[in-house]
Amino acid sequence: MRPPVAPRRIVVAKPGLDGHDRGAKVVARALRDAGHEVIYTGLHQSPEQIVQTAIQEDADAIGVSVLSGAHMTLFAKVVELLRARGAGDIVVFGGGIIPQEDLPALTELGVSRVFTPGATTAEIAAWVAEHVPDSSAVTG
Repeated sequence: MRPPVAPRRIVVAKPGLDGHDRGAKVVARALRDAGHEVIYTGLHQSPEQIVQTAIQEDADAIGVSVLSGAHMTLFAKVVELLRARGAGDIVVFGGGIIPQEDLPALTELGVSRVFTPGATTAEIAAWVAEHVPDSSAVTG
């Protein structure tokens, strides 16, 4: 049996005008069930609202769900705003309908991982446990 992981604080966000949030809610629940603290922002959030929530909630990561085709712009803006606010250590990951050919550019922008259709919730939760540092364990 695998030892429990320290819970991470994760903001799950649905930016832009896309109104389809079933996948984001499924991922949010799976992360919660894996022991993490999850803050779901709801629909139609701007990158500014997402970053503000992550900072206010002392999040370890932001999971962004994009189905609208605006992934390059939305991910870039979230990463840019985090860096501008001195919060570039917050891990950004996400998923949605994102073409394979855009994945290298998203990585170059600073997105840690993109889960495309077919990814399982177990795969996402395992990746978070392995790749998102637990900021509450950091000592001064």
